[in-house]
Amino acid sequence: MSAKLLEGKPLALKIKEEIKKEVAQLKAKSGQRPVLAGVQIGDNPAAEVYFKSQIKCAAELDIEYRHHKLSQEIPQDKFFSFLDSLNSDKDTSAVFIQMPLPGHIDSRLIPRHISPFKDAEGMHPENLGKLFFGRAKFIPCTANSVMELLRSTGVNLRGKEAVVVGHSEIVGKPLSLLLLEQFATTTVCHIATGERGLTQEHIKRAEVLVVAVGRAGLVKGEWIKEGAIVVDVGINRVNERIVGDIEFEEASKRASWITPVPGGVGPLTVTMLMRNVVEAAKLQL
Repeated sequence: MSAKLLEGKPLALKIKEEIKKEVAQLKAKSGQRPVLAGVQIGDNPAAEVYFKSQIKCAAELDIEYRHHKLSQEIPQDKFFSFLDSLNSDKDTSAVFIQMPLPGHIDSRLIPRHISPFKDAEGMHPENLGKLFFGRAKFIPCTANSVMELLRSTGVNLRGKEAVVVGHSEIVGKPLSLLLLEQFATTTVCHIATGERGLTQEHIKRAEVLVVAVGRAGLVKGEWIKEGAIVVDVGINRVNERIVGDIEFEEASKRASWITPVPGGVGPLTVTMLMRNVVEAAKLQL
């Protein structure tokens, strides 16, 4: 078996066309474009690259992008006051905070300092609570990207054995809820699963496998179940190459669908962010 590639770019282009129509409808109704405020603290080359991709995507979709770059030394209380000003700004539709933050700012407090109605990343406790009940308006971007890729295969997830490796707040945990919403039989593996030596056992029975850990070659190709759908969220630099968490070459011989790295989940994440921005603008309108 040779796996079909689950590429993010063609899907992102399709979703962008849908977003463009929604933006046009918003402009016709209110006379205003959606506005995304992107907030960066200090200098970070990786952040600059990500912001450029956001700015480019926003321009394609007729979304106004406002890039706010703050001092590396900004005190936590002043940073939170700045976020409050964006929350109260009627012209700002949604807010995005670039991670990581300086050590003196507690990143765990960030989601609750962004209005749940302007939550571009879907991480406010209120929005995560709605995700729990299947009523989310804003879904964490990477988890939503994975679900879009899975939907694009046309495979019914109901009853499928789905395994998520990694239980982060931005990918693994929200993704497990989204899979459960589709009635997939969902298992989440994490560091303690590995400590007991059981990760391989769970992966071998996965009909749908999503790996989001950030360790190159963590999942061996021979562990993949024949015909599985495989989504690799990991991005790792190895000898000047970008690779995922899964041994791609061997895994692609066994899977029915597999995401390339790069080119799989990555191209969709910014598009999902913009979808949240438009949803925020609609709610505020």
